[in-house]
Amino acid sequence: MLLHHDTLVVVADGRAMKIFRNAGSDIAPRLEARDSPKLGHDGHGSGGRHHSSAANPDAAQLDEDSFAATVAGWLNAEALAGRIVSLVVVAPPRALGEIRRHYHPELEKRLVAEVARELVEASAVEVQAAVLAARGGEAS
Repeated sequence: MLLHHDTLVVVADGRAMKIFRNAGSDIAPRLEARDSPKLGHDGHGSGGRHHSSAANPDAAQLDEDSFAATVAGWLNAEALAGRIVSLVVVAPPRALGEIRRHYHPELEKRLVAEVARELVEASAVEVQAAVLAARGGEAS
C-alpha cells in the first residue's frame, strides 16, 4: 500500500503528540514535521474504569488515558472540519486502544492505518519507516 500525498501521521502516547504530513508523493513519501497543538488533559471522562489502589498503584494511568482521549478529540475536530483527508495513527498499544475508543465515525472514514508502536521520540525518517513497514511498503 502507498502512503498518499498529504496524509497526516499522528504519533502519540499518554503524554505527548507529534504531527507529520506526507509532503512527498504516493510512491516516494517524505514525512515532514508539523506544529502540534498544545493539548491539555481535557478527556476527563476517559479512564474512569481505572482505579488507583494498593493493588493498582498506577494513578498516572488516568492522566495518560485522559490525554489519549484529548488526542482523539482533536483528531475528531480536525476531521469534522475537513482538515484531515487521510490519517495514520501511531501509538503504543494501550494508548492506541484508548484513542480508538473515541474515534468519531467521520474520522474513521479517513483512517487508513494504525501502528501500535512507541515512536513519540522518533525522527520523521524513523516514523516513516515504521508506517511503511506496517502497511507492507518499503521504507525508502
